[in-house]
Amino acid sequence: MADAKVIPFDEDRPRRRGPARAVRAVPPPAPESAPRASVAPEEPEDRQGSVEAAGGSARGGGWDRRIAGGLSFLRRRITGDYEVDDFGYDKELTDQVLMSLMRPLFDKYFRVEVKGIENIPKEGGALIVANHSGTLPLDGLMLQVAVHDHHPAERHLRLLAADLVFMLPVVNELARKAGHTLACAEDAQRLLEAGELVGVMPEGFKGIGKPFGERYKLQRFGRGGFVSTALRAGTPIVPCSIVGAEEIYPMIGNAKTVARLLGVPYFPVTPTFPWLGPLGAVPLPTKWTIQFGEPIPTDGYAAEAAEDPMLMFNLTDQVREQIQHTLYKLLVQRRSVFF
Repeated sequence: MADAKVIPFDEDRPRRRGPARAVRAVPPPAPESAPRASVAPEEPEDRQGSVEAAGGSARGGGWDRRIAGGLSFLRRRITGDYEVDDFGYDKELTDQVLMSLMRPLFDKYFRVEVKGIENIPKEGGALIVANHSGTLPLDGLMLQVAVHDHHPAERHLRLLAADLVFMLPVVNELARKAGHTLACAEDAQRLLEAGELVGVMPEGFKGIGKPFGERYKLQRFGRGGFVSTALRAGTPIVPCSIVGAEEIYPMIGNAKTVARLLGVPYFPVTPTFPWLGPLGAVPLPTKWTIQFGEPIPTDGYAAEAAEDPMLMFNLTDQVREQIQHTLYKLLVQRRSVFF
């Protein structure tokens, strides 16, 4: 991994506790002569809505619960009665808001098909390594939804992002809240040792900003820093191949002068952008497939293996070749870019 400038956190910030739960009174048992009514199991207080009126419809009760849950969520946000971890990750906001915003893109727009989700461990740390493409990093967001919505344990993926992400207003804060952190070995190792799923796209800007003519051809995977991190943490490496992202913004040119003026790695020129203005920034509705490959274990190596450059090179090449081979296989199976 390339060296990254670490943005410090306020580690002394106090952790906030969740709201206290009220004690519910238990009604006295009904007389033996009276018929016993069936009692539905209670839901947790945070999800429980207003009490239904007698004879109310089930649909009305469902909406009552949604409204009450939404109001409870807003109350906690306003009063600051919620928790974040040392990296700024806000699980409640991610689950209830950010995932809900990304899910329509995943399910309806890109119609993502997920394969091999069983290769992600049910618990414990693992490093998911994926190809990177698409001009804008929508593939990382769709990968996050795929892991959360399709894994039986609804696990959260903590992506390693470039410095540029954390220099942009609004984007910086949203990335932190969604659980992402800087692409540096120290942060990645801390997360892996804490039992988290960590996602990395080693191609970086070379992959996401490559011309359309080089689509699905993997770029260099850096110096194998992600392999060294997995070896130190003793966690498996799960290769991941993403098909469909390459065509959402076909990059046919790069306005390098504009990119230098804006301080960005590239300024894409596509068949629709910048010619159609904001409308040209709408991605094409391609059909996506995300496939997770068989994990590569690292816990069998000695402690000093992380310092062996030849071993890191071989493992990096193994991961890269497995991702590339799966990409070609998925492309052969694909009927159409859009179907």
